[in-house]
Amino acid sequence: MDVSFLLVHSPSVGPSTWAPVAEALRARGHLAVVPPLTDVTAGPPPYWPGLVRQVTASAPRGPLAVVAHSNAGLFVPLIAQALAGQVAACLFVDAALPPRDGVCHTAEPEHLGFLRSLADDAGVLPRWTDWWPEGDVAALLPDPVTRQVVVAEQPRLPLAYYQEEIPVPARWDHVRSGYLWFGDAYAALAGEAGERGWPVARIPGEHLHQLVAPEAVADWLVATAM
Repeated sequence: MDVSFLLVHSPSVGPSTWAPVAEALRARGHLAVVPPLTDVTAGPPPYWPGLVRQVTASAPRGPLAVVAHSNAGLFVPLIAQALAGQVAACLFVDAALPPRDGVCHTAEPEHLGFLRSLADDAGVLPRWTDWWPEGDVAALLPDPVTRQVVVAEQPRLPLAYYQEEIPVPARWDHVRSGYLWFGDAYAALAGEAGERGWPVARIPGEHLHQLVAPEAVADWLVATAM
């Protein structure tokens, strides 16, 4: 089966975080699309319906593997529902893992205090890479040029984005699913994915390791989606 890849980046960053993997997939003969989501909070909340519309509007026809990184994992059930009949696989790469049904929150309650401390008087957060020490950010990215691109395209999200409750349609994961993790922060979620019976693999690295090892990530995506 010839599967196209719909690579969904976290709204906290930008589409360049998937660009090298998309290029690696295309070199293997696959169609790969990265919908840009840096403007999904431009209007009023709730923000998730607009994000889902933007992703699905970019989806090519035919069988799809929906691939999410980081916070984008929370939107996979709604994307899969909107593209019902096309989705052949839901794949998570160092990503948030939604429940099987019910609701999920864009940020956990224990994380909201940290986010509130960063927000300005208008309730707007700094760019994601500005949340962390300089050395930590440098360690995430393979070179200064990539860092410049990734940093420059980031939006400043409203705190309200992280306070949203996102519905989770039942049976969204009845299709093939899989989990790839990089760093220790996602070990527990990888374990949960394994408990669901999904294939789980690790490529050791930092949270944006798809920028460092795009070929290895592309290999896993192709092997797991087919």
